Amino acid sequence: MSSNIALKAAGLGKAFQIYRKPQDRLKQMVFRWNRYYEEYWAVQNVDLTVHRGETVGIVGRNGSGKSTLLQLIAGTLQPSVGTLSVYGRVAPLLELGAGFNPEFTGRENVKLAGTIMGVAPDYINKRFDEILDFAGIGEFIEQPVKTYSSGMYARLAFAVAAHVEPDILIVDETLSVGDAAFGQKCMRYIRQFKKDGTLLFVSHDTAAVTALCDRVLWLDNGMIRAEGATKDVTFAYHAALREEIDGGGFSVAGRRRHHPVQPSRDLRHEKIRKSDKRNVIEVFEFDPDAPSFGKKGGTIDYVRIKTAGGGHLAEPEGGESVTVEIVCTAQAELTNPIIGFLLRDKLAQNIFGDNTYLSYAEDHVSVAAGQQFKASFTFQMPYLPPGDYSIAAALAEGSQTDHVQHHWIDEALIFRIAAGHVTHGVLGIPMNEITLEVLTKEDME
Repeated sequence: MSSNIALKAAGLGKAFQIYRKPQDRLKQMVFRWNRYYEEYWAVQNVDLTVHRGETVGIVGRNGSGKSTLLQLIAGTLQPSVGTLSVYGRVAPLLELGAGFNPEFTGRENVKLAGTIMGVAPDYINKRFDEILDFAGIGEFIEQPVKTYSSGMYARLAFAVAAHVEPDILIVDETLSVGDAAFGQKCMRYIRQFKKDGTLLFVSHDTAAVTALCDRVLWLDNGMIRAEGATKDVTFAYHAALREEIDGGGFSVAGRRRHHPVQPSRDLRHEKIRKSDKRNVIEVFEFDPDAPSFGKKGGTIDYVRIKTAGGGHLAEPEGGESVTVEIVCTAQAELTNPIIGFLLRDKLAQNIFGDNTYLSYAEDHVSVAAGQQFKASFTFQMPYLPPGDYSIAAALAEGSQTDHVQHHWIDEALIFRIAAGHVTHGVLGIPMNEITLEVLTKEDME
């Protein structure tokens, strides 16, 4: 067996016994030569080889066998058929807080989890302060874990797994629990771990799978439906889901549209323009000295609102198609930059916004140091109630789940709206059609 292999499965399968009636279990125990159950095969005919240092993503719908396969690899389930060989210490992050005793304190559960993973108590004691600092649960470490929130469970479980120096790390949707700051801390650890360790990563967030994984395994009804390059498998998986939703006749074709069709205007737009409710936006100059933060590996040069065709827009209005343009300069080489914006009201509540990540997640854009680059967001401006508003602009690097914030400018653009027809809600959506009909008896039949 090659020392480069982390795990190898051949013909792996797991069946569960399903009993229709409780008394059938008792019958099975007494009359073992008869069969009072039905078999449900959660995993079937899985052949898989993972090499050391690989990051393998596993995708599939709920019930496709992903978690069962990971439990087999973690050793918490035994296979019904086939062979499975795992080389090295495994740190599984499967079910939330699996292996924790709810009556034990957090401190006691750290020691228990370490023992289950095969780590000596002295080693856990030596690294306990680091584990506590990573988890960030403070004095709750001395409380029974049954009093913990789901986020605290996840924090403590991940902190233990991160500090037992595993050879193979298994992550199954653990990052979906907890706050964004802890999620980013976990993603930073995962990115560092995957430089040398072996990672099995299960997530419904295919953007995270694409960003992290070297290749992907697609499970469907417990069997491997596809295995290969991350981009190809995740694309096929999305296409299959869309085909199921849309029904027959689904095809994948076309290219990214760089010149979107001009949206139709609100049918009331001209009436609104001629009334005292005209939704004119008075835009002030970009303020480079507005409150900001970031590592400054790249900086935002300016933000402006233009016409959808790229021309100067003296007085943008609600209902019109506009472009928010953000121009940046790379102070150092940037890999996978993300540019985004948020439109906020005077109370700093986020009304809407977007960023470039999803449009270019698979393109791996890089920008050399000293080079300028820009993002353009073209959309139909909603109608906004009278008041003061601002646009916050941001430049980051990485992915939506794990990124470095290089430059964030609050109130990069300030604008004011003196009048508008919106009296309820935070904004008005441009309408393509509004009808009012008086129905006859025949219409009602």
